[in-house]
Amino acid sequence: MTKRVLDVQELAVAIAGNPVVDGVSFHVDEGEILSVVGESGCGKSMTAFSVMGLLPKVARVTGGRVLLGENNLLDMAEKERRRMRGNDLAMIFQEPVASLNPLMKIGRQIEESLVVHRNLDGRAARKAAIAMLEEVGIPDPEVRFGQYPFELSGGMCQRAMIAMALICRPRLLIADEPTTALDVTIQAQILELMKRLREETGAAILLITHDMGVVADMADRVAVMYAGRVIEEAPVDAIFAKQEHPYTRLLLSTIPRLDGAPKTHLSTIEGIVPDIGSWPEGCRFRPRCPLAGAICAEAVPPLAARDDSGAAACWHSERIGELA
Repeated sequence: MTKRVLDVQELAVAIAGNPVVDGVSFHVDEGEILSVVGESGCGKSMTAFSVMGLLPKVARVTGGRVLLGENNLLDMAEKERRRMRGNDLAMIFQEPVASLNPLMKIGRQIEESLVVHRNLDGRAARKAAIAMLEEVGIPDPEVRFGQYPFELSGGMCQRAMIAMALICRPRLLIADEPTTALDVTIQAQILELMKRLREETGAAILLITHDMGVVADMADRVAVMYAGRVIEEAPVDAIFAKQEHPYTRLLLSTIPRLDGAPKTHLSTIEGIVPDIGSWPEGCRFRPRCPLAGAICAEAVPPLAARDDSGAAACWHSERIGELA
């Protein structure tokens, strides 16, 4: 029987009384990669920060449960959550330069988790940290070990952040745009390293990305978020083959195609994601949706099960074929 590592149930987060994550539910099983996609401002990163217990001071969890195994992370004291971060769960942040301590050498930041969580002595921790720096593709790892973040390029800082996240082989890895600022060669290397972590340790991976090519290559399942809610979820093959929500169809239509007609404009989705505090009534995608009707303004569509083991929140799923 597949073991569930992360189970997010009706998670709600608010800033100044305005919801930014609104009843989000999903799960990630052992050895599974769930990719969360959607435009900026949809609540993807805020959901990840809630799981890690790293919300900004202006935000607070207002409801739901976040289970890591049988432990509800939201009920834990901060001291308990600190013991789990870096060991049982780890995160690759979207902005590594801002996330690294500018006053600590890179090697010290990586080996710290091994000293705290694995009780390794300094020599063993240093050896493991240097090996991990080499594994994530950093040249001259012995030299980089002794350097500060400002002495590294943005891409190297990203790889150092990935090394920090992977060093203790966590049960759950949250990767928020993990390949940002990396060239395609290193990007492929990092994605392969994440796959290997999954295969060797059975780690569950929550992958947040805008890159649908990465989704197609990495994910087992996909959750699509819009305006603080999950509006579609399905196995990755089903998402690419047959979308059940207009937003998902339009999102995929914006991907450039090598086999497309030459000298044609890229597809776009009209409008923008609504700001928090100004979400429309009914379906939140309604103002941008070509299929919107009267019912879309009157009632929130439930996230209902579909035939392909997925689910979608749309009143007009049967009309998706009308979209180009």
